[in-house]
Amino acid sequence: MSFVKYRVKEVAADFGVTPKDIAEIVGKYFEKPRSNTQVLTDEQLNVVFDAITQKHQIASLEQVFAVAPQAKKPEPKKAEAPKPAAQPAQGSAPAANAAPAAQSADKAAKPQQEQRKRERRVVDTSAVTVNADRFDDRVDVLISERAQNFSGGKQKIASKNKNKTKGGKKPAFGSKQRNEEQEKMRRLRLEVIKKTPLTVKIPDEITVGELASRMKKTATEVIKTLLKNGVMATINQTIDFDTAEFVATEMGCKVEREVVVTIEERLIDDHQDTEDELVPRSPVVVVMGHVDHGKTSLLDAVRKTNVVSGEAGGITQHIGAYTVEINGKPITFLDTPGHAAFTSMRARGAMCTDIAILVVAADDGIMPQTVEAINHAKAANIPIIVAVNKMDKHGANAENIKQELTKYDLIPEEWGGDTIVCPISAKTGMGIDQLLEMVILTAEMQELKANPNRAAKGTVIEARLDKNRGPIATLLVQNGTLHKGDLIIAGTAVGRVRVMTDDKGRAIQSAGPSIPVEITGLAETPTPGDEFDAVADERMARQLVEQRKQAEKDAAAKQASKVTLDNLFAKMQEGEMKELNLIVKADVQGSAEAVRASLEKLSNEEVRVRVIHAGVGAINESDILLASTANAIVVGFNVRPDAAAQASAQRANVDIRMYRVIYDAIDEIEAAMKGMLAPKYREAIIGHAEVRQTYKVSAIGTIAGCYVKDGKVTRDSKVRVLRDNIVIYEGEIGSLQRFKDSVKEVAQNYECGMSIDKFNDIKEGDIFECYVMEEIPR
Repeated sequence: MSFVKYRVKEVAADFGVTPKDIAEIVGKYFEKPRSNTQVLTDEQLNVVFDAITQKHQIASLEQVFAVAPQAKKPEPKKAEAPKPAAQPAQGSAPAANAAPAAQSADKAAKPQQEQRKRERRVVDTSAVTVNADRFDDRVDVLISERAQNFSGGKQKIASKNKNKTKGGKKPAFGSKQRNEEQEKMRRLRLEVIKKTPLTVKIPDEITVGELASRMKKTATEVIKTLLKNGVMATINQTIDFDTAEFVATEMGCKVEREVVVTIEERLIDDHQDTEDELVPRSPVVVVMGHVDHGKTSLLDAVRKTNVVSGEAGGITQHIGAYTVEINGKPITFLDTPGHAAFTSMRARGAMCTDIAILVVAADDGIMPQTVEAINHAKAANIPIIVAVNKMDKHGANAENIKQELTKYDLIPEEWGGDTIVCPISAKTGMGIDQLLEMVILTAEMQELKANPNRAAKGTVIEARLDKNRGPIATLLVQNGTLHKGDLIIAGTAVGRVRVMTDDKGRAIQSAGPSIPVEITGLAETPTPGDEFDAVADERMARQLVEQRKQAEKDAAAKQASKVTLDNLFAKMQEGEMKELNLIVKADVQGSAEAVRASLEKLSNEEVRVRVIHAGVGAINESDILLASTANAIVVGFNVRPDAAAQASAQRANVDIRMYRVIYDAIDEIEAAMKGMLAPKYREAIIGHAEVRQTYKVSAIGTIAGCYVKDGKVTRDSKVRVLRDNIVIYEGEIGSLQRFKDSVKEVAQNYECGMSIDKFNDIKEGDIFECYVMEEIPR
């Protein structure tokens, strides 16, 4: 569908005012136009017309048409010497002799009158001879005004006097003259075809230099045209399509919008479902919470409550998801919410869950993994239902849990909030039915819908390699219907669905929205969290897979470019870094909140510091996983990473920074943001020793009998005392002995005696982490 675009400059010309006047009118009600070439919307044009009309009102509608009847009686004398067609509306004799009332009407309705006059054509029908210039009007119809003005003036003016005889009179019209006129028009058409403007394809954004190259013009010419229309731009500056289109048209080119269609866009159906295509679907629920708080027990209780008698005890869940029915309404549960897929799904924006059930033990309360689960659910923007478990235990109190939840912005409904809190016991089955009813109610409030009549789309929940059946993937269909035999593409895996089974292990032919299925037939194992799509063209699907594999290789090559404090300023300068994501772990909750508040205050106009997770305890593998997917830096305050987290951080190139003083963390990150980070030394851990026994010596203090677990311990190294991976002291080694001899170092797998300078609170099981400071050449 084509439509006319009116720019500020053109509207101003039509109304006989300056572009600044039009911009001022638009600016009163909308955002002020940035240039004279900006296209005005219909709403903006309506405002302009209203404003102009209010300032140029007329006494009556008859005044506008006062000169119309006079146009029927043109004088014969004027027909012999008509004025050039370029000035058809400057006034004729009848208009000049109009009544004074008509003249006042002409002044009162100037904008309307000018537009009407430009469109009028006065044709002499009273003369015997026919004016050959009437063909000029036909040319006007055949050729656009812009094409006529292409060479500086209208083409028809050049042929004005060629039809006159020597005596100055025009010849009578006949077949010879008709043939001559037809020949003249044929030549004119050929001339116009020769001067057909160059067609230029312009994308949504283009640099001035590239636009000049496509138009076969110099960059200087394009910049001059932009300046003439109030746009300041350099050769490397990017301009939008509307500006580029206006410039190209001004310079005599025809414009087409360049549309780049990728293989993914051609292959994958991105049709937006309309309201009449959508039907209700069942909710997908994920169960989250701290370890040993009863997630698995709750899932087992839900499953046993909803198993048909004939299937009792016969279900073996292997696919990571299953469906149960509550009052005839199905609910899909994800069985393994703690795996990597949940974090990676959120990082990719492919959220597959609708509701989160947060399990909290009534006797333990809010624990570190509970806080992580809350942050994950909030980041996924899904409603949270809190299940307070273990209510059958003596002394269990749900009110205490509700009080703790308020610290994390989860306000119970009975306290005026919107978080549903259900006391349950997975062991006895108490409250399970009420919990499931709340799930159904929450799902109904969300009005979950999908379109089953389209190609399937969804998420990979789990994937494994079976030595007999090959790659096996668990898929959750989120939209459309998946059929046996469909060609699907999941991440970098492609293949046809050979066998499809449901959560009960039964072979099925199709699966609609919110139904989990296990399939075979993929060429390789996909990654949990990948999106899958059913497609039609196998050749294009394999091309897309190759493209994605190449993109993964390129991303792996750029793995070293993960954000660290060392390269933060460089990333900001390159324009890549708009947000600095941080994960804060501290020894106590108060420290975590203080560090979080202090770091978030460092935000400026170039980069926003955002703490995506703040928790208590040692840095664990889950923190590293979240940091890797969110491209975040881990900040540890008086805590250390465990061995698994350290190894995971090295594999994923996640930057971990540990501090003991809050101001050091603030100063270092602030210095990194300003490009002033220049550490002269770095910490190198040389070994760990475990305390096996302790001895009290009156002159010295506490002596620790230690076993060197890895690396070595040296007399001149610094030492950090760890208890449950939390730093309780940092200082220097007082003495180091093997039997009765003082030694300079003790190697791995040997025992030794150690004392810590100015520290005697040593207990069995403590870990001595020995390290030295190495100078970094800059």
